[in-house]
Amino acid sequence: MGATGLSNETAAGVVQILLVTGESLPEGDDALLGSRGFAVTTVVDGASAIKALRGRPIDLVLLDLVLPDMDGISLLRAIRTARPRLPIIALTASDDESLRLDGFAHGADDCVNKPLSIAELTARIEARLRWRDESDTVVKAGPLSVDISRNRAAIDGCTVALSPREAYFLATFLRHAGEVLSRERLLLLVWELEFDPRSNIVDAYVAALRRKLGPRVIETIRGHGYRLRVSSLAPPLRDLDQQPTVSGR
Repeated sequence: MGATGLSNETAAGVVQILLVTGESLPEGDDALLGSRGFAVTTVVDGASAIKALRGRPIDLVLLDLVLPDMDGISLLRAIRTARPRLPIIALTASDDESLRLDGFAHGADDCVNKPLSIAELTARIEARLRWRDESDTVVKAGPLSVDISRNRAAIDGCTVALSPREAYFLATFLRHAGEVLSRERLLLLVWELEFDPRSNIVDAYVAALRRKLGPRVIETIRGHGYRLRVSSLAPPLRDLDQQPTVSGR
Protein backbone atom coordinates (compact mmCIF):
# COMPACT_ATOMS: atom_id res chain seq x y z
CA MET A 1 0.00 0.00 0.00
CA GLY A 2 2.88 2.41 0.42
CA ALA A 3 6.58 3.09 0.58
CA THR A 4 8.59 4.32 3.52
CA GLY A 5 11.25 7.02 3.25
CA LEU A 6 14.41 7.09 5.32
CA SER A 7 15.64 10.59 6.02
CA ASN A 8 13.13 13.44 5.65
CA GLU A 9 12.17 14.12 9.27
CA THR A 10 10.28 16.63 11.35
CA ALA A 11 10.68 17.11 15.07
CA ALA A 12 8.25 14.23 15.49
CA GLY A 13 10.11 11.90 13.09
CA VAL A 14 9.74 10.91 9.43
CA VAL A 15 7.16 12.95 7.51
CA GLN A 16 4.01 10.84 7.01
CA ILE A 17 2.22 11.48 3.72
CA LEU A 18 -1.19 10.10 2.77
CA LEU A 19 -1.56 9.79 -1.00
CA VAL A 20 -5.20 9.47 -2.05
CA THR A 21 -5.42 8.67 -5.74
CA GLY A 22 -8.34 7.50 -7.83
CA GLU A 23 -6.13 5.98 -10.49
CA SER A 24 -2.91 4.06 -10.70
CA LEU A 25 0.21 6.17 -10.50
CA PRO A 26 2.98 5.68 -13.03
CA GLU A 27 4.95 2.73 -11.78
CA GLY A 28 7.32 3.68 -8.99
CA ASP A 29 6.04 7.22 -8.30
CA ASP A 30 5.17 6.51 -4.68
CA ALA A 31 8.53 4.77 -4.27
CA LEU A 32 10.23 7.86 -5.70
CA LEU A 33 8.52 10.00 -3.08
CA GLY A 34 9.74 7.50 -0.51
CA SER A 35 13.26 7.84 -1.85
CA ARG A 36 13.03 11.60 -1.17
CA GLY A 37 12.69 10.77 2.52
CA PHE A 38 8.92 10.64 3.05
CA ALA A 39 6.88 7.79 4.45
CA VAL A 40 4.07 7.37 1.91
CA THR A 41 0.81 5.52 2.48
CA THR A 42 -1.23 5.13 -0.72
CA VAL A 43 -4.99 4.55 -0.78
CA VAL A 44 -7.26 4.39 -3.83
CA ASP A 45 -10.59 5.77 -2.61
CA GLY A 46 -12.17 8.18 -0.16
CA ALA A 47 -13.34 5.59 2.35
CA SER A 48 -9.81 4.24 2.72
CA ALA A 49 -8.51 7.79 3.11
CA ILE A 50 -10.87 8.49 6.01
CA LYS A 51 -9.87 5.22 7.67
CA ALA A 52 -6.17 6.02 7.27
CA LEU A 53 -6.58 9.51 8.73
CA ARG A 54 -8.33 8.09 11.76
CA GLY A 55 -5.83 5.31 12.29
CA ARG A 56 -2.42 6.98 12.07
CA PRO A 57 -0.66 10.36 12.36
CA ILE A 58 -0.51 12.11 8.99
CA ASP A 59 1.60 15.22 8.28
CA LEU A 60 0.34 16.01 4.76
CA VAL A 61 -2.30 14.75 2.32
CA LEU A 62 -1.94 14.46 -1.45
CA LEU A 63 -5.56 14.29 -2.61
CA ASP A 64 -6.74 13.39 -6.09
CA LEU A 65 -9.96 15.36 -6.62
CA VAL A 66 -11.39 12.62 -8.85
CA LEU A 67 -12.13 9.48 -6.82
CA PRO A 68 -14.12 6.32 -7.64
CA ASP A 69 -16.36 6.26 -4.58
CA MET A 70 -17.02 9.88 -3.61
CA ASP A 71 -16.64 13.48 -4.69
CA GLY A 72 -13.07 14.61 -4.07
CA ILE A 73 -14.20 18.12 -3.12
CA SER A 74 -16.51 16.66 -0.46
CA LEU A 75 -13.61 14.67 0.98
CA LEU A 76 -11.42 17.79 0.89
CA ARG A 77 -14.02 19.74 2.87
CA ALA A 78 -14.38 16.93 5.40
CA ILE A 79 -10.63 16.71 5.96
CA ARG A 80 -10.29 20.48 6.24
CA THR A 81 -13.12 20.64 8.80
CA ALA A 82 -11.66 17.84 10.92
CA ARG A 83 -8.00 18.88 10.58
CA PRO A 84 -7.90 22.66 9.94
CA ARG A 85 -4.10 22.89 9.89
CA LEU A 86 -3.27 19.68 8.02
CA PRO A 87 -1.53 20.61 4.74
CA ILE A 88 -3.48 19.34 1.71
CA ILE A 89 -2.18 19.36 -1.85
CA ALA A 90 -4.86 18.64 -4.45
CA LEU A 91 -4.03 16.67 -7.59
CA THR A 92 -5.96 17.62 -10.73
CA ALA A 93 -5.92 16.98 -14.47
CA SER A 94 -3.85 19.62 -16.24
CA ASP A 95 -6.80 20.80 -18.37
CA ASP A 96 -9.36 21.04 -15.55
CA GLU A 97 -9.04 24.64 -14.36
CA SER A 98 -12.51 24.75 -12.77
CA LEU A 99 -11.75 21.76 -10.53
CA ARG A 100 -8.42 23.31 -9.57
CA LEU A 101 -10.13 26.54 -8.51
CA ASP A 102 -12.77 24.55 -6.61
CA GLY A 103 -9.93 22.86 -4.74
CA PHE A 104 -8.52 26.20 -3.62
CA ALA A 105 -11.99 27.48 -2.71
CA HIS A 106 -12.67 24.52 -0.43
CA GLY A 107 -9.42 24.46 1.50
CA ALA A 108 -6.59 23.02 -0.59
CA ASP A 109 -3.25 24.63 0.26
CA ASP A 110 -1.86 23.93 -3.19
CA CYS A 111 -2.85 22.24 -6.45
CA VAL A 112 -0.54 20.20 -8.67
CA ASN A 113 -1.36 19.12 -12.19
CA LYS A 114 -1.13 15.55 -13.40
CA PRO A 115 0.90 13.89 -14.76
CA LEU A 116 3.10 14.52 -11.75
CA SER A 117 6.66 15.73 -11.76
CA ILE A 118 8.22 14.14 -8.68
CA ALA A 119 10.80 16.92 -8.40
CA GLU A 120 8.12 19.63 -8.48
CA LEU A 121 5.83 17.70 -6.16
CA THR A 122 8.67 17.22 -3.65
CA ALA A 123 9.38 20.96 -3.70
CA ARG A 124 5.73 21.79 -3.12
CA ILE A 125 5.46 19.27 -0.27
CA GLU A 126 8.49 20.80 1.42
CA ALA A 127 7.04 24.30 0.93
CA ARG A 128 3.73 23.28 2.54
CA LEU A 129 5.56 21.73 5.48
CA ARG A 130 7.58 24.93 5.94
CA TRP A 131 4.32 26.92 5.88
CA ARG A 132 2.95 24.64 8.61
CA ASP A 133 6.08 24.96 10.73
CA GLU A 134 6.15 28.74 10.35
CA SER A 135 2.50 29.03 11.35
CA ASP A 136 3.07 29.03 15.13
CA THR A 137 3.55 32.78 15.18
CA VAL A 138 1.70 35.99 15.95
CA VAL A 139 2.27 38.79 13.44
CA LYS A 140 1.40 42.39 14.33
CA ALA A 141 1.15 45.75 12.62
CA GLY A 142 -0.35 48.68 14.48
CA PRO A 143 -3.59 47.67 16.23
CA LEU A 144 -4.03 44.55 14.07
CA SER A 145 -2.53 41.14 14.81
CA VAL A 146 -3.05 37.63 13.48
CA ASP A 147 -2.37 34.38 15.29
CA ILE A 148 -1.70 31.92 12.51
CA SER A 149 -1.61 28.91 14.81
CA ARG A 150 -5.15 29.67 16.03
CA ASN A 151 -6.52 31.20 12.80
CA ARG A 152 -7.65 34.38 14.55
CA ALA A 153 -7.16 38.08 13.97
CA ALA A 154 -7.52 40.75 16.64
CA ILE A 155 -8.12 44.50 16.45
CA ASP A 156 -8.10 46.40 19.74
CA GLY A 157 -9.32 43.37 21.66
CA CYS A 158 -11.99 42.27 19.16
CA THR A 159 -11.36 38.80 17.72
CA VAL A 160 -12.20 37.60 14.23
CA ALA A 161 -12.24 33.95 13.14
CA LEU A 162 -10.33 33.18 9.94
CA SER A 163 -9.70 30.14 7.83
CA PRO A 164 -6.08 28.87 7.79
CA ARG A 165 -5.47 30.37 4.36
CA GLU A 166 -7.10 33.69 5.29
CA ALA A 167 -4.84 33.86 8.34
CA TYR A 168 -1.70 33.25 6.28
CA PHE A 169 -2.89 35.69 3.60
CA LEU A 170 -3.43 38.41 6.23
CA ALA A 171 -0.08 37.64 7.86
CA THR A 172 1.59 38.27 4.51
CA PHE A 173 0.13 41.78 4.43
CA LEU A 174 1.15 42.39 8.04
CA ARG A 175 4.72 41.36 7.29
CA HIS A 176 4.71 43.89 4.43
CA ALA A 177 2.61 46.60 6.12
CA GLY A 178 2.41 49.76 4.02
CA GLU A 179 3.96 48.03 1.01
CA VAL A 180 2.06 47.62 -2.26
CA LEU A 181 1.78 43.91 -3.10
CA SER A 182 0.90 42.94 -6.66
CA ARG A 183 -1.36 39.99 -7.43
CA GLU A 184 1.67 38.23 -8.91
CA ARG A 185 3.68 38.64 -5.74
CA LEU A 186 0.81 37.57 -3.49
CA LEU A 187 0.28 34.41 -5.52
CA LEU A 188 3.97 33.62 -5.14
CA LEU A 189 4.20 34.49 -1.43
CA VAL A 190 1.00 32.78 -0.30
CA TRP A 191 0.39 30.01 -2.82
CA GLU A 192 3.84 29.71 -4.47
CA LEU A 193 2.08 29.85 -7.83
CA GLU A 194 3.04 31.55 -11.06
CA PHE A 195 0.71 34.39 -12.03
CA ASP A 196 -2.42 33.36 -13.94
CA PRO A 197 -4.29 36.40 -15.32
CA ARG A 198 -7.53 34.37 -15.35
CA SER A 199 -7.38 33.64 -11.63
CA ASN A 200 -9.35 35.72 -9.12
CA ILE A 201 -8.04 33.93 -6.02
CA VAL A 202 -6.24 37.02 -4.65
CA ASP A 203 -9.27 39.27 -5.22
CA ALA A 204 -11.56 36.76 -3.49
CA TYR A 205 -9.36 36.63 -0.39
CA VAL A 206 -9.06 40.42 -0.25
CA ALA A 207 -12.86 40.66 -0.39
CA ALA A 208 -13.19 38.07 2.39
CA LEU A 209 -10.81 39.98 4.68
CA ARG A 210 -12.60 43.25 3.98
CA ARG A 211 -15.91 41.68 4.97
CA LYS A 212 -14.43 40.44 8.24
CA LEU A 213 -12.09 43.28 9.19
CA GLY A 214 -13.71 46.28 7.53
CA PRO A 215 -13.59 47.76 4.02
CA ARG A 216 -10.60 50.00 4.69
CA VAL A 217 -8.19 47.36 6.00
CA ILE A 218 -6.76 46.64 2.54
CA GLU A 219 -6.48 49.42 -0.01
CA THR A 220 -6.62 48.87 -3.76
CA ILE A 221 -3.78 50.61 -5.60
CA ARG A 222 -5.18 50.68 -9.12
CA GLY A 223 -2.88 49.09 -11.65
CA HIS A 224 -0.42 47.92 -8.99
CA GLY A 225 -2.09 45.70 -6.39
CA TYR A 226 -3.09 45.97 -2.73
CA ARG A 227 -1.73 47.59 0.44
CA LEU A 228 -2.48 47.16 4.13
CA ARG A 229 -3.48 50.54 5.60
CA VAL A 230 -2.30 50.24 9.19
CA SER A 231 -3.07 53.87 10.06
CA SER A 232 -6.69 53.50 8.95
CA LEU A 233 -7.50 50.34 10.89
CA ALA A 234 -10.43 50.49 13.26
CA PRO A 235 -11.99 47.74 15.36
CA PRO A 236 -14.96 45.86 13.88
CA LEU A 237 -18.40 46.98 14.95
CA ARG A 238 -18.93 43.66 16.73
CA ASP A 239 -17.00 40.56 17.70
CA LEU A 240 -17.08 38.26 14.67
CA ASP A 241 -15.56 35.25 16.39
CA GLN A 242 -18.62 33.11 15.71
CA GLN A 243 -18.92 34.10 12.05
CA PRO A 244 -18.15 31.17 9.72
CA THR A 245 -15.25 31.49 7.35
CA VAL A 246 -16.04 32.42 3.77
CA SER A 247 -16.39 29.65 1.17
CA GLY A 248 -14.45 27.16 3.27
CA ARG A 249 -11.16 28.94 2.64
